[in-house]
Amino acid sequence: MLECVVNVSEGRDHRVLAQLAQAAGPCLLDVHTDAGHNRSVLTLAGPPAEVAPAARAVAQATVASLDLRRHRGAHPRIGVLDVVPWVALEGPPVRDALPPQGPGLARQARDAFAVWAASELALPVFLYGPERSLPEVRKTAWRSLVPDYGPPSPHPTAGAAAVGCRPLLVAYNLWLADRDLALAKAVAAAVRGPQLRALGLAVGSGVQVSCNLVAPFVLGPAQVWDMVAARADIERAELVGLVPEAVLQAVPRPRWRQLGLSPERTIEARLEQQAKAAGRGR
Repeated sequence: MLECVVNVSEGRDHRVLAQLAQAAGPCLLDVHTDAGHNRSVLTLAGPPAEVAPAARAVAQATVASLDLRRHRGAHPRIGVLDVVPWVALEGPPVRDALPPQGPGLARQARDAFAVWAASELALPVFLYGPERSLPEVRKTAWRSLVPDYGPPSPHPTAGAAAVGCRPLLVAYNLWLADRDLALAKAVAAAVRGPQLRALGLAVGSGVQVSCNLVAPFVLGPAQVWDMVAARADIERAELVGLVPEAVLQAVPRPRWRQLGLSPERTIEARLEQQAKAAGRGR
């Protein structure tokens, strides 16, 4: 099984987002849209032979539809097809993900997509995974870091793409009750570490600590909530995309609602829905 989590720099134009979702076809498990970030996350999963062409179709539609020069939003970005990570899944139940090192499935899918995007879409592509982290790409792209594939300068309307391979992560936003950006940044700096990436961002009229749980089977949503809550009052939690069922089950059930979690938002639940839909289609 292969997962591809396509992050696009559009979260307001629902007509365009519907086109991107349609391009993904039956591999699409979830779409998370945020108007403040002006960003959407499309989660695709399934057999590699199906996910790879679905991701390419989403990429083509994204580059054809969006213009980075018009983009305004809270989230950092280097392109309209901003981040395209590939994850090799062991298959349901998803207890973990295969590591990105070596000639594994995720790395092969990443490299094939990167070569295709550079050739067919004329996109500069920065790789991340074993070579470097995504935060490193964001800090150094167009400065000390040149594209691994594609043109040496940004696409005129699409910018560039960061294409990676990684284990499973959980994207998780904690909105603070106090609309104080300085506080959000201070909290993010305090909780940030090897297992947790965090940024303090102003989004619309609110502020949030935007988190990537890069080792969610070790440091899960409940622990992250508690780390942030020890430093600031939390208004609400927001899961971006899906979560492995094992991560959900590690959280005491009475806290699911507080943490913005539910069984319907697991990768396994969506894969089961996908399989049922495919069975009815035959």
